[in-house]
Amino acid sequence: MFYRENGQFKTSYRNDQQIFPIAQDRWVILAIVAFAAIGVPLLADEYLFRAILIPFLILSLAAIGVNILVGYCGQISLGSGAFMAVGAYMAYNTYVRIEGMPLIPALLMGGFFATLVGVVFGIPSLRVKGLYLAVATLAAQFFCDWAFLRIGWFTNNTASGSVSVSNLSVMGWVINTPAEKYLFCLAFVVVFALLAKNLVRSAIGREWMAIRDMDVAAAVIGIRPMYAKLSAFAVSSFIIGVAGGLWGFIHLSSWEPAAFSIDRSFQLLFMVIIGGMGSIMGSFFGAAFIVVLPIFLNQFLPWAGSLVGLSVSTAAVSHTEFMIFGALIVWFLIVEPHGLAKLWSIAKQKLRIWPFPH
Repeated sequence: MFYRENGQFKTSYRNDQQIFPIAQDRWVILAIVAFAAIGVPLLADEYLFRAILIPFLILSLAAIGVNILVGYCGQISLGSGAFMAVGAYMAYNTYVRIEGMPLIPALLMGGFFATLVGVVFGIPSLRVKGLYLAVATLAAQFFCDWAFLRIGWFTNNTASGSVSVSNLSVMGWVINTPAEKYLFCLAFVVVFALLAKNLVRSAIGREWMAIRDMDVAAAVIGIRPMYAKLSAFAVSSFIIGVAGGLWGFIHLSSWEPAAFSIDRSFQLLFMVIIGGMGSIMGSFFGAAFIVVLPIFLNQFLPWAGSLVGLSVSTAAVSHTEFMIFGALIVWFLIVEPHGLAKLWSIAKQKLRIWPFPH
């Protein structure tokens, strides 16, 4: 009975177009953000920050970028890891080569260069679609892997090929402890999630969804496919590039090209499929699922094996993880193509009319 919109009258167009039209949704979201900003730093330990919370936030941001391209615009991409790598390496070069470069502008510059690369590799989307477009974006992954591994300028000519950053600060605030890194990532995710949610509800967002549903019909009613597709690649690549910069600067601190391999591209695509394509909330669900599941399996499988007298190796756990991911992808594509976000939406709808039947 507590989840009702009875009596919540919309007296203006602005109120009717709110992101969360039901007051209870707004309160819950505000409570979650407040708890994440205040309660989590007081309760979580260093392991929780490093192993779960920080990766979850950064991968959620990257999944939002992938969802804009794949879920909202319908353009399949397997080059997300490459765009993350561009964001990380160009943010690094901007940060170390420009004297006195602030951290946040450096990360945004990484997203800008990722945008340029994304638009270049998004040009094939004007002519091809589906599997052929996936292969075209896969070329971005291979090209970026080769470039960051072989061209010494990107790594500042380091002998090992890896790069590292330290002494990060924002306007005098030194980002050193895991809690501080978590809060820094949380601020980025909240801002970008809000921007993405408003963007997909705007005119350009409706153009993306029209292209996704039927590009020929969209062109007939006056939508320019070239502008819509390339803008989706640009916005998606920018967000993914910023997430790549956060992954390198905040989570890893020292990294090499293998940190953004094709496995990362598939991981982000799995997040979107499991969480829900065409849903900002689904990006968070998918990231949480992908981050938590391996940790759960690493703890659960050896314990379950010990109960029956079996010794479960690390390799067995890793193989089991891949099998479960594959099975889940097939299950979601067949049973619930819209992912966990759709299940969440169904649960909310049932809660709104409970206890009455429907």
